[in-house]
Amino acid sequence: MPTPMSYFLPSLPEGLEGLADLALDLRWSWNHAADELWRRIDADLWDRTGNPWLILQTVATRRLQSLANDAGFRQLVDASRDEHRAALEAHTWFDQAYSADPFSIAYFSMEYGLGEALPIYSGGLGILAGDYLKTASDLGVPVVGLGLLYQQGYFRQVIDLKGNQSEFFPYNDPSQLPVIPVRDKDGEWLRVKVDFPGRAVWLRCWQGIVGRARLYLLDSNDPVNGAADRGITGELYGGGPELRLQQEMVLGIGGWRLIEALGLNPEICHLNEGHAAFAVLERTRSFMSTSHQPFEISMSATRRGNVFTTHTPVEAGFDRFPPDLVGPYLADYAAQVGVSVESLIGLGRLDPSDSKEPLNMAVLATRCSGAVNGVSRLHGEVSRRIFQPLYPRWPRCEIPVTYVTNGVHVPSWDSSAADTLWTNACGKDRWLSTMETIVEDFRQVSDESLWRLRVEKTAGLLSYVRECFAGQLLSARASSDLVNQCVQFLDPNVLTIGFARRFTGYKRPNLLLRDPNRLDKILNDRQRPVQLIIAGKAHPRDEEGKALVGEWWKYSGRPEVRGRVVFLSDYDMALAEHLVQGVDLWINTPRRPWEACGTSGMKVLVNGGLNLSELDGWWSEAYQPGAGWAIGDGQEHDEPSLDETEAEQLYRVLEEEVVPCFYDRDDKGIPRAWVASMRSSMSELTPQFSANRMVREYVDGLYSPALNAYRRRIANNCQEAVLVCRWRESLAQHWHKLRFGNLTTDRIDESYLVKVTVYIDDLDPAAVQVQLYAETADAGGPEINVMQLTGTVEGAVNGYVYSATVPVRRQVRDYTPRIIPHFDGCAVPMEANNILWFQP
Repeated sequence: MPTPMSYFLPSLPEGLEGLADLALDLRWSWNHAADELWRRIDADLWDRTGNPWLILQTVATRRLQSLANDAGFRQLVDASRDEHRAALEAHTWFDQAYSADPFSIAYFSMEYGLGEALPIYSGGLGILAGDYLKTASDLGVPVVGLGLLYQQGYFRQVIDLKGNQSEFFPYNDPSQLPVIPVRDKDGEWLRVKVDFPGRAVWLRCWQGIVGRARLYLLDSNDPVNGAADRGITGELYGGGPELRLQQEMVLGIGGWRLIEALGLNPEICHLNEGHAAFAVLERTRSFMSTSHQPFEISMSATRRGNVFTTHTPVEAGFDRFPPDLVGPYLADYAAQVGVSVESLIGLGRLDPSDSKEPLNMAVLATRCSGAVNGVSRLHGEVSRRIFQPLYPRWPRCEIPVTYVTNGVHVPSWDSSAADTLWTNACGKDRWLSTMETIVEDFRQVSDESLWRLRVEKTAGLLSYVRECFAGQLLSARASSDLVNQCVQFLDPNVLTIGFARRFTGYKRPNLLLRDPNRLDKILNDRQRPVQLIIAGKAHPRDEEGKALVGEWWKYSGRPEVRGRVVFLSDYDMALAEHLVQGVDLWINTPRRPWEACGTSGMKVLVNGGLNLSELDGWWSEAYQPGAGWAIGDGQEHDEPSLDETEAEQLYRVLEEEVVPCFYDRDDKGIPRAWVASMRSSMSELTPQFSANRMVREYVDGLYSPALNAYRRRIANNCQEAVLVCRWRESLAQHWHKLRFGNLTTDRIDESYLVKVTVYIDDLDPAAVQVQLYAETADAGGPEINVMQLTGTVEGAVNGYVYSATVPVRRQVRDYTPRIIPHFDGCAVPMEANNILWFQP
């Protein structure tokens, strides 16, 4: 039987068979041990595409045979295969930390940014997902990624000479992407089915290899589907609400069915944003078929193994589908699981009984998960505010949303010069374990070495930028005089600032343009000049964002700043990699708190770049004097004058702090204060905001507790899940009858004895907990004292006395009795949001 590779590749000569395995493993996107191998085969194609799989499909048989006869090349192949095998077989952090109790994770994401050879991403969400998979491979965490294989992916940007953005959608030929069909034991292409109204949609399955991790992608472009259904996976984030609903059903329902078809049994399901929420419904349906338990018990069992990560900083950003759209799509599904369509949609509503309320995918993911997290400390706070309506009358600080701050896969973003410097200081395996000694090790790097890194990387960036910009102008049919001027643009001895991101209103990409004349003076200072490299795309339907692109393009063409400002079109991972490796300073200016995390500034850390950013997202917890600069006061403001105020601050910080620090040199030409900031930023912030730390936090802080809770919930034929459902039914039946009686307080020495009577109808006292609650001024959370059942109320039915002793260090009136649900092993308020407060 032919292998999947043989469907795509020419016959490889003897001695070169190992090239196929190397080309298919996307590990080459961050490990460069085999770069020389691909360059030897076709240097031009390697430099243009960075896609070894495409190179093997393109190279002539005669060329392959010539290489096979080259003993030196065969030795290079053997060495690359040996390095690859040794790396994948080495012991990992997960092997050591969880060898006694291993488990696996299914990770669902609408997009993955692994590299330009597999363009199925649009921005930060996808690049985060790609960095997550790469880091899971490095650490040995057993992760399977689930996503979609788009025929077009995200758009490519072209800017004309007037600054107008146009969008193009080149076809992603699957045969030329580093993925292969998944085939069953009989050699047939593995396909899974998702039912849509009146028809079935078949999905072809592809596999990508990411080191130790696997990425499985679903593709609806199967000839057995109708024309419209073949286009479901046509374009990332394209079309209207119905196409988005179809894509999310394919990802969630189709993705979990693919897991089953592959014979995998992940105990943790991680939803990377609400797009994937249908996966938890399909997991429940699948569990029903194997456990023979009804829907509610199956949901109670499986939800404890689900983790939901929200990346959205505003409630309006969540995907919503109106009932008249989603109802027909879920009708057959609801019948299969034995519940009404309204009940199923109700899982995604703030008010499940409101038949007019849309299905909110983030609400669905939250209701069906055992853990929810934001992607920075500040975003965790914002998310608790967003999700507070799910937990009425609960204090915001107790809304069950934690945070795991994003991080970046450092080996994907460091330059070769930075990699050498880090290796010499911290060892080759520095990002493969717990990074315990990195801070101290890197602090020993000399000023001279750090400044040499800056000089080398900046010179390389500027050469790349000039070449790219010249090609950009040629494509736009600019004059030859203008194209020829590009070789004189930018200066490696000048402070180089990078600014690149999606262009949209809340990111304020044009804050630096608030006063163009003042910016002119900063750029053209004779003694201390500055230069800017700008890049970014606006969504095809974001006219405001397109206008912002046009403003920067027009500014960059002004005679006063020509050669000091370059706007590069078609911002993608390849361009980002060069920018973050070469700039001196990275600027980010979102409107707080709309940047959930942001990771672009994290990528400059390993390369010695410094940050100047709004105190939002990750920078609000990363910023420290001496390791970068900040604007904003760390608060949210609605004043119309905010942009003007913060633009003024941005200019002032550049003029009075950043620029002088860069140009204040000693007799050796080294800016000692700037280099000290480089050392502090590189040593302290790089490991803290690496994906290594992020993934280990997910494993230790979310996955491991979720695993234990899930295993308890399904043990003994789901005994705990059954009891939880009975408990919830009892709460629903009796909670409205609960009430407080008398409250008394007595001072005894240095304590207050607080007693309160409660009436709990026919509820078992063990089903609730009575507490004394008091707010605290610090960030440590409220003070909660569990009250003890100390007696019954004479002459009353189901009346009880609860007591607690509290110290007199604060006023007794600060404490308020409350009743909350209680069940050992149950997450409150996530699984039961009832709460009753004492009212005098």
